[in-house]
Amino acid sequence: MATAADAPRTTTLNAAGLVWSLSHRSPWTVTTATTAPPAVVVVVGMLAVVTSMLGGVSGIRVDVIRLPSVAPFPAFREAPAFRNGDECPARGSAEGRVDVAMTLDANYLRGTMAAVFSILQHTACPENVAFHFLASRPDHPDLVAAIRATFPYLDPRVYRFDPSRVRGRISRSVRHALDQPLNYARIYLADTLPSDVRRVLYLDSDVVVVDDVRKLWSVDLAGHVVAAPEYCHANFTKYFTDAFWSDAELRATFHGRRPCYFNTGVMVMDVAKWRLGGYTKRVEEWMAVQKQKRIYHLGSLPPFLLVLAGDIQPVDHRWNQHGLGGDNMEGKCRSLHPGPISLLHWSGKGKPWLRLDSRKPCTVDYLWAPYDLYKAAATALEE
Repeated sequence: MATAADAPRTTTLNAAGLVWSLSHRSPWTVTTATTAPPAVVVVVGMLAVVTSMLGGVSGIRVDVIRLPSVAPFPAFREAPAFRNGDECPARGSAEGRVDVAMTLDANYLRGTMAAVFSILQHTACPENVAFHFLASRPDHPDLVAAIRATFPYLDPRVYRFDPSRVRGRISRSVRHALDQPLNYARIYLADTLPSDVRRVLYLDSDVVVVDDVRKLWSVDLAGHVVAAPEYCHANFTKYFTDAFWSDAELRATFHGRRPCYFNTGVMVMDVAKWRLGGYTKRVEEWMAVQKQKRIYHLGSLPPFLLVLAGDIQPVDHRWNQHGLGGDNMEGKCRSLHPGPISLLHWSGKGKPWLRLDSRKPCTVDYLWAPYDLYKAAATALEE
């Protein structure tokens, strides 16, 4: 029969950010719960401390319980304050305001920071740029705080995008990142932005702008609902499956149009016209067809093409030097297309910050690096 002396006693120590539960029976058991990857090294390093506290007891058994790793939220340098030139309208006035919309996602935050920094650095009127961010969790304290701390002189608007609005409409695509609900938020810009926003420039988080963004924002839409660089030399048929092209009723949607590929990661939208034309519902209807017949493979792009291809206002190709992230499967390096460049776009699987961190960058990734405001962990600790 066990006596009180035989019963295990427990001592809890809190040292070096770890909780140590010491079960007082022979042999001694040290159980540590940690989220740090080098947990074993930390535990062994602490053994001397624990042994000393226990009076030099030998025969200590160490059990390491690994909890799911929680990566620290990235830290960013504060960007310099950019001011308007003499020719710019007063800050806050409706005249000359440039509305830019982007999504806000922890996984792409580093890219978003670089994109915002590049826009402000290259426009003559940075104080007239109004940023609108769509986030599935706008109440995430670190996410919004990071934007405000990095650009303290901005007054960005952050809106909640409800993932449940599209979760039942999304079909699996060739790349997991394309299946995320926030990737579809661009469809709902007109439903999300306030009524005073009548025109908006939507940008993906993997771009840098190296020209004055006002030039793109102010393009003549010529009565169209969307303006974007158009690529009519691309093989348009590859964006849809054989099931689509073999169905006479489905392919008839392009009757009377000359459809060309355009990338929805850079587009100017007439928000008022989008609302009046019911374009959100029209895109959703094609997403419903996709659920039934599997007519495409590429996330949010094809339903845009089905509704708008051949009916957009073309913009100079300089405003979307796209494909720098390679294809959607391997993300191999690509070279720049010949000609002038106003915007660089790392569409595709490979993202410049990931390739630079892995020390396997593509040459074009060095064009992104000057806009990277990320503070490496070691640097953040030193400061």
